[in-house]
Amino acid sequence: MAEVTSGAPLDVIAQSLRRERNRTGMSLSEVAKRAGVAKSTLSQLESGVGNPSVETLWALGVALDVPFSRLVDPPRPQVRVVRAGEGPAVTSEQAHFVGTLLASCPPSARRDIYVITLEPGSPRKAEPHIPGSVEHMTVAAGRVRTGPVEAPIELGPGDYAAFPGDVQHFYEALEPGTWGVLVMEHV
Repeated sequence: MAEVTSGAPLDVIAQSLRRERNRTGMSLSEVAKRAGVAKSTLSQLESGVGNPSVETLWALGVALDVPFSRLVDPPRPQVRVVRAGEGPAVTSEQAHFVGTLLASCPPSARRDIYVITLEPGSPRKAEPHIPGSVEHMTVAAGRVRTGPVEAPIELGPGDYAAFPGDVQHFYEALEPGTWGVLVMEHV
């Protein structure tokens, strides 16, 4: 599994998983089954051990019907500043892809903001997120091919696109040093 950086500590993930699983009333077995992960993996994560990849955390978020950010974002002060290189960052085990959460939404709204960095190589494949999810991508540097698997689009610096996040989609860097801002909207 990919390493979780110090910005997304395992104790925060463990507490979040327990909180959200208890909220749903689901057993470890049921959440693991819905997420397609081993029950032992979920148990370890809830115990604060293991190294979850972004794919594992997304799958658990879908199984628990919560945005990814609710699993990795610790409580925050009223004024929040995230300096470059800081913030909860999780790497992909499929590709040179890092998602850094900048802001999660309050309970009354459902949107999260990330900075993502990508390097050429294997694309980062994403399974469908919770129903009604929409991804908003703005490229800051480099070039990326992204969007639904059936309708990929290519974006360059300054380009913006929105596409369904509740279908299979992907991110593929076409140039070194590609990065941008991703807003996940959950309806």
